[in-house]
Amino acid sequence: MSATDARSATTTPPGAEKSQATKETLEDYTLRFAPRGYRRWTPMVVATTALGGIAYMADFSIGAGIGLAHGTGNALVAIAVAAAVIFVTGFPLAYYGARYNIDLDLITRGSGFGYYGSVLTSVIFASFTFIFFALEGSIMAQGLRLGLGLPLWLGYLVSTLMVIPLVVYGMKALSKLQVWTTPVWLVLMVAPLVYLIADDPGTVDRFLSYTGTDDTGGVNTASVLLGAGVCLSLIAQIGEQIDYLRFMPPKTEANKRGWWTAVVMAGPGWVVLGALKQAIGVFLAVYILAEVGPEAAPEPIQQFRSALDAMLPSWLVLPLAVALVVISQIKINVTNAYSGSLAWTNSFTRVTRRYPGRMVFVLVNLGFALALMEADMFSFLNTILGFYSNCAIAWVVTVATDIGVNKYLLRLSPLQPEFRRGMLYAVNPVGVVAFVAASGLSIALYFHALGDTLQPYSPVAAAVIAFLLTPLTALVTRGRYYLRRADDGIEEPLLDAAGNPTATAYDCHVCHQPYERPDLTACQTHDAVVCSLCLSTDRLGDHVLPARPSAV
Repeated sequence: MSATDARSATTTPPGAEKSQATKETLEDYTLRFAPRGYRRWTPMVVATTALGGIAYMADFSIGAGIGLAHGTGNALVAIAVAAAVIFVTGFPLAYYGARYNIDLDLITRGSGFGYYGSVLTSVIFASFTFIFFALEGSIMAQGLRLGLGLPLWLGYLVSTLMVIPLVVYGMKALSKLQVWTTPVWLVLMVAPLVYLIADDPGTVDRFLSYTGTDDTGGVNTASVLLGAGVCLSLIAQIGEQIDYLRFMPPKTEANKRGWWTAVVMAGPGWVVLGALKQAIGVFLAVYILAEVGPEAAPEPIQQFRSALDAMLPSWLVLPLAVALVVISQIKINVTNAYSGSLAWTNSFTRVTRRYPGRMVFVLVNLGFALALMEADMFSFLNTILGFYSNCAIAWVVTVATDIGVNKYLLRLSPLQPEFRRGMLYAVNPVGVVAFVAASGLSIALYFHALGDTLQPYSPVAAAVIAFLLTPLTALVTRGRYYLRRADDGIEEPLLDAAGNPTATAYDCHVCHQPYERPDLTACQTHDAVVCSLCLSTDRLGDHVLPARPSAV
């Protein structure tokens, strides 16, 4: 069919434009390509919004837990190793999200998993969001207990309910929240640390010489890998970064320097700040260890209360410490609730072919998080994160390898990402086999199934197996299971001359709303086009194009 036949009219009925804008603001293009007409933020605003979520306090607890157990030397090496892995694997994912304006689930579909195969990883990512929501909510509840005397159960409830109004309106509200709160957060976090070091340089020597409770007598491989495994649980954070990066404007000659800076800084670059916070967590835990004991030392509210107490009048210390914890919790948990709702909605809609709306799954995600908090997950934090990291590493390394190796080196995977139903096979063995094998074996290692000696190597196993099996499976299958068909039935190219997604709008003949070219395919039964969400909810498959296999 021709582009002229399907192109939408330029006029919109009175009131319809406002109604549709409100609807898309609420849903925030949950299952879709993010259209150019909606992406009106500058690269730096998108980057600042994405980095605003990195204000979370969990890094301080994670770093403190590793440092107290294994000592400063092992903790710092573990943090550095994990950061390097996260940066390398996060770069291709961030680029694809920003360049093609799709989230990590849509990237995963076309990067080795298939249309239904990526439901596995959507559930993994959704789990990441409610685990970390619960962790941050626990930290906030600790602050509210210390500052206001609230019992923990009530603090858990408050930290859960307060994010709902903020997360309803998606990117438009979140961008304002993150931009305005980031300077305050930075000052409250950095100022006490600088003061402590300047006032008592000996704190640095005590920090560097701390050997941990296991006192292994220096840096050793087992301790480093155990610590790195906990840090690598954060590898799935790139999914939340991409939930913002998908709103990047088109890359042009005029903005390419700022565009690349924003993508690197807010994509894989998030881990630089994350690693610094983990190292600070070790420093503060060692600093307050004698005062509060090993059980309370990993709590950020205790860390910053003691740090602020060294530089401020006593009447001001607790309010500022609580303010820091509350601001940090809000900044990250709106992101956790938002990203989790996207992941759950993606999975549910594909499996059931029903679309209940994103807000239903905001509440589902918050329910899971609240249950974890009430179960006191903070007390066994490192165990949860160490186990979870095996699944997260297997997923992210598989997708990153498919992009970097299968697409650009072997040319077995299509360079252009694909996510639409009918264009992809239901399951692609390339990603599914690599992910299941890598996560399964690494989890077995983690739970000592192959002996105590190999247990610390579970994160290494997850990464190495995923890295090797992804191209191997692609070679064995010769890339046959990436595209169910290469032609979507619309003559106009998906990308414009500059390589950006084409912005031409067409009317979907099912829902009668205009969508940009990358979100649509031709209809099997009508001389018209259908949007990706209507294809996802088509229970009879009347609109889904038939298979037409072709070479990559």
